[in-house]
Amino acid sequence: MDENRSPSRDSQRGSTRFLLRKRNPFIYSATKKIAQWVFSIFYRIEIEREGIFPDHGPVIILPKHQYWTDIPMISIAFKPLLYFVAKKELFRYPLIRHYLTFLGGIPVDRKHSIRTLDSFKTLLSLLRAGEKIVIFPEGTYFRDGMGSGKSRLLKMVLKFQSERKERIPFIPVGIRYGERVKGRRRVEIRMGYPFFAEKESDAVSLTQQVMEEISRLCRLPQCPELSR
Repeated sequence: MDENRSPSRDSQRGSTRFLLRKRNPFIYSATKKIAQWVFSIFYRIEIEREGIFPDHGPVIILPKHQYWTDIPMISIAFKPLLYFVAKKELFRYPLIRHYLTFLGGIPVDRKHSIRTLDSFKTLLSLLRAGEKIVIFPEGTYFRDGMGSGKSRLLKMVLKFQSERKERIPFIPVGIRYGERVKGRRRVEIRMGYPFFAEKESDAVSLTQQVMEEISRLCRLPQCPELSR
């Protein structure tokens, strides 16, 4: 055994390999097609892109969060296969946990970050692999208004960026649920221009700017205070 390899590092690599192996492109694509068909019955989805989505390299997607349907909505709106940072409570039951893992779910404990250290390490490994990752910056549902942005994960991404020496785009996304017309509810999904930041200490200001842009994209009032 290599003396320079620690058990924790081996565990991290094993966890990442497990996640990368478990995300199943066939199940992801099939679920996406089913969601498109089902949602077309109940929703009229309109997608608008203000900026150009990067074809290569890691990307952080930062959408508005109001309902559970935001997750499949984002999957429908973006062509690449995505990973989603989600609250650990969704992974409580084995069957659901395996299915969400197939879809690229990354569990995070919002109250005790130390308990999701492996998930954070996995997220960084995915960024190294050039994956596209969805983080809901509000952390939970906020309807009819903007919640305060959480900068913890963005801070971690920026710390990784400084080590990688290549800027990572942060793309704000507005989701606006409108009125029902002939049984279908109108949903506007608007993707803004990417934001960039230079260093870890920029996380709070980046979060503030992103939240202001999401507020503009979905035309919802913003909470004046920023949660750190």
